[in-house]
Amino acid sequence: MNKTLKDKIQKIKLLALDVDGVLTDGRIVVDGDGRETKFFDVQDGFGLVLFQKAGHKTAIISARAAGAVTARANDLKIDRIHQDAYPKIHAYQQLLEDFKLKDEEVCFIGDDLPDLVILKRVGFSVSVPEAAAEVKGTVHYVTAKRGGRGAVREVVELILKTQRKWGKIVADFI
Repeated sequence: MNKTLKDKIQKIKLLALDVDGVLTDGRIVVDGDGRETKFFDVQDGFGLVLFQKAGHKTAIISARAAGAVTARANDLKIDRIHQDAYPKIHAYQQLLEDFKLKDEEVCFIGDDLPDLVILKRVGFSVSVPEAAAEVKGTVHYVTAKRGGRGAVREVVELILKTQRKWGKIVADFI
């Protein structure tokens, strides 16, 4: 990793996420009664818990609204949840105000065109490998792991290791 990227990651205080295709694998399952189900990765979720344990904030910005997202976000104690947020930039600006942060202190993980406006502003922009080509061409980092399959945990570990906080996190479990 080059020095410029390390410098960007050192400043991160907030991890904000899109949901479909990032925190989930992108599938939306609808049953016969119209109830929606999503698939979340347990290690991604625990990664968010560890990120908060390191003293950082977490947020969700999704253009869609889903009860499954609310339930999962509440379970993980996500600091801010913005659903039905379109365009997403308004929710992002609200996060900056709420947490008194600057763009360079935010990492955002997105995967599709509605995420571009935020990805172009944040200090550390990330996408998953199956993201739209325009997104992958814009971001600072593309994860090795897929959306909903460990990508969020990968980014959490990258940030915490770069900030030299990972060792303490691990030591707390030994």
